[in-house]
Amino acid sequence: MLVNLLPDFLAVLNSSDRVDAYLQYYDAHRHRLAAYWHNYVLDPDTPHFAEVARMAALADRTDLLAMLERTDVVALARSAEAQCAALLDVDVDVDVILMVGVGAANAGELVVAGRGTAFVCLEHFTGVANPDTHGLGLDPELIPMWLAHEIAHAVRYTSPRSHSEMRPLIEEADGYYSYWETGRRASLGEHVVNEGLAVEVARLVSPGHAAWEYFGYARRQFARVRELEPMLTRSVLSEFDHAALGLRLRYLSSGIPDEARIIDRMVVPERAGYFVGSRLVAPAIEMHGAAWAIRASAHEIIDAVDSSATASA
Repeated sequence: MLVNLLPDFLAVLNSSDRVDAYLQYYDAHRHRLAAYWHNYVLDPDTPHFAEVARMAALADRTDLLAMLERTDVVALARSAEAQCAALLDVDVDVDVILMVGVGAANAGELVVAGRGTAFVCLEHFTGVANPDTHGLGLDPELIPMWLAHEIAHAVRYTSPRSHSEMRPLIEEADGYYSYWETGRRASLGEHVVNEGLAVEVARLVSPGHAAWEYFGYARRQFARVRELEPMLTRSVLSEFDHAALGLRLRYLSSGIPDEARIIDRMVVPERAGYFVGSRLVAPAIEMHGAAWAIRASAHEIIDAVDSSATASA
């Protein structure tokens, strides 16, 4: 279901007291926005919340307003939602949220009270980098690609047919997804396969972009990860069944110090696990389809590829 929070945010911009209006906006949508803040920004119950909220409310939004005048973001979101529903044989309700964030993730996944959620933060998709909003300046044409990525996660986490490690962990947490708790408890293999599947779903739903854009890489970073692929793959497979937040951060997160990303005296590029995961899952998708793969366990993915290789030998 498409959930468009944009009109309510634009009302904040038109208010005579933007900061107070933002706080009212947050309270009106707290059940969703609190989950976004917890997972991608900071704890909204800390004193820093007011500072970040104030900056978001008062930031220059000229680039956002100009983008909205020329781009039908609702149509882009509906198209991505429909294509994912068909590709993944979606059997569970997923909320697709159009919103303006506070400059954190450009897109992400949540589970809120048992409902899978995919959101995109439009301040990052104006085509113009904006230091006031921390907007990345991404082309709005990338919105379907990123929404497809996040919808894939939401289906994997909540489909009743999913064998993902994430699904029971979220159920144990009363139907709420936590990046940090699943990072501690799910295996590295699950995290890498999970991101690889999302990358490949995005490629199927929104083809034609530069190869590095599907991973959120710059071109030079993409080249470096490809160069290191054999070493990275060996390292991931050697720790495939291990669970630790540090492993998720090392292979799949940004903003991590170099010393936390050292393997064999070499610094692993940020988020290199996205590329490794994509390479691991692509053969399984080709053999069994995206709807099967998005619900398969990490080991089912690997075993399917290994069985095919053995049969072909």
